[in-house]
Amino acid sequence: MKKVFVIGGGAAGMMAACQAAAGGNEVTILEQNEKLGKKLFITGKGRCNLTNAGEMDDLFANVMSNRKFLYSAFYGFDNQQVISFFEEQGLSTKVERGNRVFPRSDHSSDVIAAMKRALDRAGVRVRLHTRAEKLLTEENHVTGVQLSDGRCLLSDAVIVATGGLSYPSTGATGDGYRMAESSGHRLVECTPSLVPFETEETWVKELQGLSLRNVSVLVLHGKKKLYEDFGEMLFTHFGVSGPLILSASGSIKPKLFSEGLKLFIDLKPALFEEQLDQRILRDFDGMKNKQFQNALVHLLPAKMIPVVIRLSGIRPEKRVNEISREERQSLVNLLKNLPLTIKGLRGWNEAIITKGGVSVKDVNPSTMESKLVQGLYFCGEVLDLDALTGGYNLQIAWSTGYLAGSSIL
Repeated sequence: MKKVFVIGGGAAGMMAACQAAAGGNEVTILEQNEKLGKKLFITGKGRCNLTNAGEMDDLFANVMSNRKFLYSAFYGFDNQQVISFFEEQGLSTKVERGNRVFPRSDHSSDVIAAMKRALDRAGVRVRLHTRAEKLLTEENHVTGVQLSDGRCLLSDAVIVATGGLSYPSTGATGDGYRMAESSGHRLVECTPSLVPFETEETWVKELQGLSLRNVSVLVLHGKKKLYEDFGEMLFTHFGVSGPLILSASGSIKPKLFSEGLKLFIDLKPALFEEQLDQRILRDFDGMKNKQFQNALVHLLPAKMIPVVIRLSGIRPEKRVNEISREERQSLVNLLKNLPLTIKGLRGWNEAIITKGGVSVKDVNPSTMESKLVQGLYFCGEVLDLDALTGGYNLQIAWSTGYLAGSSIL
């Protein structure tokens, strides 16, 4: 039996603790917050999208950084096993659009309660309000943890599951990065990911709160296509957000956001330009004597009409029967390619995850053990692993936590 400390009581840390204890070890979670699973509580807008029920190929395809590193972790504890794990803890689940898995109750607190039951059954000890300051090592072997109050706790193994830098309000401090670096591990620069865009155009403020469904977005760097997809987005006072935008932020290399990327929104992706032109002609035909500003009510959300009219360059008071073919074609092009200039990303307070972290080159993918320090393990967001929205990041947490804990024999 080994004495094991798990630094961090989030998704990865709790899963790692359960598995380490299941192997017959004496396991204690060191959590700096007043409760476990603080970030889990707000995940998925408080509903906790705990994994994705898609095929394994889908899981790997949605991982953005170092997907090959996750081969052993994903196959060792896959999405179906995650679902079964929670069902065994008494949590009923359901699958929604996009194969997203949620607790049937729609309460993230029930996911945390299920994990607590698993921890209790495994005999894991939990020490809250306990901040780890430093890893204790001797001759390339971990020997324990030094706490922020100076006390030293000796152990045979340590699992670092401190998370990243996203959502600082949940206690994200980057301590795990500092501890990893001080023990010789390389770090990949950390940037916010799955985060909204700020735009140069100020007219987005007029559309604040407007959600668009069934639109497509295209992000270009010069003429190079960086991202294109179909779904839902949201206008904010600073730019754009929503599932499409968050996924775009996770798919594009962070350094490119400082190079003036262009975003184009196709408001009518189901129609080719010719079909949209015919649709507008039909609408106009029934409103020949109306002003242009009153002729788009069947085509666009009311909040969007003044902005589109202004961007179209067509006078609002112009009669519909006076609009030229060229003006109509310009309107069609605008609706198919509504342009925005991406100024940058929002900060850590709004980022769902961290891109970057402890380099996976210094970690054994078959065990999550450090290649540099024996008995030291890493799992979850602290590693340079990130994925798109849809439950994939929590799957990374569960899988890497499970593998780290199971590897301590």
